[in-house]
Amino acid sequence: MKSQDVRKQFLDFFASKGHLIVPSAPIVLKDDPTLMFNNSGMAQFKEYFLGNGTPKSTRIADTQKCLRVSGKHNDLEDVGFDTYHHTMFEMLGNWSFGDYFKKEAINWAWELLTEVYKIPKENLYVSVFEGNPDENVPFDQEAWDIWKELIDEDRIILGNKKDNFWEMGDQGPCGPCSEIHVDIRSAEEKALVSGKSLVNNDHPQVVEIWNNVFMEFNRKADGSLEKLPAKHVDTGMGFERLCMALQGKTSNYDTDVFTPLIEKVEQITGLKYTSNEVLNISEEQNKTNIAIRVVVDHVRAVAFAIADGQLPSNTGAGYVIRRILRRAIRYGFTFLNTKEPFINQLVSVLANQMGEFFPEIKAQQQLVTNVIREEEASFLRTLDQGLQLLENVVAETKGSTVSGTKAFELYDTFGFPIDLTALILREKGFELDEAGFNAAMQEQKNRSRAASEVSTEDWSVLIPGNVETFVGYDQSENNVKITRIRKVDSKKDGVLYQIVLDNTPFYPEGGGQVGDKGTLVSANETIEIIDTKKENNLILHFTKQLPENVNAGFVAKVNQDLRSLSSRNHSATHLMHQALRSILGTHVEQKGSLVNPNYLRFDFSHFAKMTETELQQVEDFVNARIQEQLPLIERRNIPFAQAVQEGAMALFGEKYGDEVRAIKFGESMELCGGIHVKNTAEIWHFKIVSEGAVAAGIRRIEAITSDAVKAHFASYENTLNEVKSALKNPQDILKAVHSMQEENAKLAKQIEALVKDKVKNLKASLVAEIQEINGVQFLAKQVDLNPEGAKDLAYELGNLGNNLFLILATADEEKPMLTCYVSKELVAEKNLNAGQVVRELGKFIQGGGGGQPFFATAGGKNVAGIQQALDKAIEFVR
Repeated sequence: MKSQDVRKQFLDFFASKGHLIVPSAPIVLKDDPTLMFNNSGMAQFKEYFLGNGTPKSTRIADTQKCLRVSGKHNDLEDVGFDTYHHTMFEMLGNWSFGDYFKKEAINWAWELLTEVYKIPKENLYVSVFEGNPDENVPFDQEAWDIWKELIDEDRIILGNKKDNFWEMGDQGPCGPCSEIHVDIRSAEEKALVSGKSLVNNDHPQVVEIWNNVFMEFNRKADGSLEKLPAKHVDTGMGFERLCMALQGKTSNYDTDVFTPLIEKVEQITGLKYTSNEVLNISEEQNKTNIAIRVVVDHVRAVAFAIADGQLPSNTGAGYVIRRILRRAIRYGFTFLNTKEPFINQLVSVLANQMGEFFPEIKAQQQLVTNVIREEEASFLRTLDQGLQLLENVVAETKGSTVSGTKAFELYDTFGFPIDLTALILREKGFELDEAGFNAAMQEQKNRSRAASEVSTEDWSVLIPGNVETFVGYDQSENNVKITRIRKVDSKKDGVLYQIVLDNTPFYPEGGGQVGDKGTLVSANETIEIIDTKKENNLILHFTKQLPENVNAGFVAKVNQDLRSLSSRNHSATHLMHQALRSILGTHVEQKGSLVNPNYLRFDFSHFAKMTETELQQVEDFVNARIQEQLPLIERRNIPFAQAVQEGAMALFGEKYGDEVRAIKFGESMELCGGIHVKNTAEIWHFKIVSEGAVAAGIRRIEAITSDAVKAHFASYENTLNEVKSALKNPQDILKAVHSMQEENAKLAKQIEALVKDKVKNLKASLVAEIQEINGVQFLAKQVDLNPEGAKDLAYELGNLGNNLFLILATADEEKPMLTCYVSKELVAEKNLNAGQVVRELGKFIQGGGGGQPFFATAGGKNVAGIQQALDKAIEFVR
């Protein structure tokens, strides 16, 4: 059975049981600060389990893209070494929100596996929760009784809290679960060892494929459990493992989920992957297999993350994606002998394979390919640089053990993989101080953990059962009551309080726009709201203190000045998006944005740096729309399909509901939940301040509007007046500047001529100082020249013979520079290399550099180290 059919049969089965089939949510989470990525099927439904929202249906089924590479659920380091862990995987799931419970979930799971997929019953084992008296949670007798009607009792296993009590985190919804495991070993192996003894023991062919979680508790901050208002079902079946079982394979990588990608890697590298059926493979082949598994797994995770809006970067979720990709590049570099970018070539295979069910990978195929190619090229350059730096570390090492601290510096500062460091050191006969490396790594983790540590108390509910309302589109202040509060303590922000209101005018951060600030005012006090965010469908107002009387009535007042500035920048972003598509082409798509009171930032797909003319055209286009005084046409709660059909643009990486809000200014129409001006005239003026690259095929524009533009022009006017004053207030400033430039050019020519004369005079005097050492003409000398003059002098002296080794030092404007010239004959005969020489001597001036074998330079910061460098130079010819 092909993998596409496996997925379709699952969804068709649950559709027949009255489930609404919904698409996968993006792999990157935007409205849940507790998670970077969707790490389980239930993540997109958390608000329903928490009672903060109402689902479209009480029965839902889907396949969710998941990523487990950080935090509690982290499988990254296992990937490649076994045959069933993945970074990205699909989780097939069926959900009940207060509808059916254990009986239906268990019976349907059994029906699907044994009657539809026709997995032999004798290959299946199930587990139920044994209970936990410490938490007053009993043995799951109900699940046991249901299962014993379907399967022999000797195939039912009791599971402990670790295996059979599922929790989404340290706090939140949780409950006992019942897992289904499949034994896909051969008949001979089954006869020797019972599958029952191998369940939950990391056997690669006795694996969990389905988990039925019965959500009935809420884990509180103090660790205690309380009953949820309703009972829910949360199930998850590993798609890749299911395909392994149904396709008669003993490895996920031998299924058609991965074989097209593996075949492409084989084609590119000329190496062969051996399936799990092949026994007694060589150590070399095993390394090849692991590397290929790493590459084909990681390209899926990275490609879908980029397609869902997360570009690789140096922070947060972007850093995780970069780290996954770099792990794949490093395995290819070391074990597949790939020294050029190649992983990007797998994206087309992935798009063809999965594009039908996940159209985003097809729609973003070119972008994903470009970004991965650029990341590969960049990291391969880093590996080259790291190899050179590692050479330096080895050269400085006394003894046979390389410092773990030095290795950590290579890893942390330059991104050089520690396992590659260890491998190279072994090849050179050195050992790595692993304890030192681990200590440095742990120290950094402790710092990072301490900086990000957050303690969140339980909600104190003041008004139960109240669903808050957002009224900020129509009001900037209104009468409110506090419905719930909680305390949050973090190293970064200190103690803060989160307040939820019954109805709020405060816009929560989202869609690129920052959250509102303002105040809560009662008869007796004023509480400052310093930020507003959304979490699990609740709008959270952040304060540094709680009101003395939390039950009082308040007036919620948004800081209208800040909101007004943000709204101008947000509306200008829409107009700029329209301008870019009009001027550059409809290939332009939004890839990210930031809207705050000070400026707007907009990332978009485009293949080249924008010209000055194009930038001016964009400015003119937006300012023309401002001059037209276009009114805001806002449509709320219209069907998504209707809005798109009418021309509304759905933005990249956003998750939309069935009903949406459309914002229209003239011909610009976008789906957007943000705050906007009532008329484009309020923007006043639009000015681009910068344009540059973010990643391959991604450009970024930063721009300003209204008050910021006024300040920008005022600053330019002040600068112009200062220039005018410095030039003694000429009548024609431009003419005066041109005149000064011409004068400077004449002076530069005169200086150049003087330097040449100086070089000739120095040449004559230095020839007499050249010493002969071991048949080499040697000179190491500090000279009173600029770096360009030193270069000219080096070549002048080099023309005198064919066996010169020369080091010239300069300290022009207190910036030390070493210049090394080695006759080409010496490079060949004596194995001397000017680049290596300046890298070594550059340490004395606290710098470095490089160049060609016969000529190289190194700059530094320590002028006092020049003499040491010159004294050391003679050792290269002795």
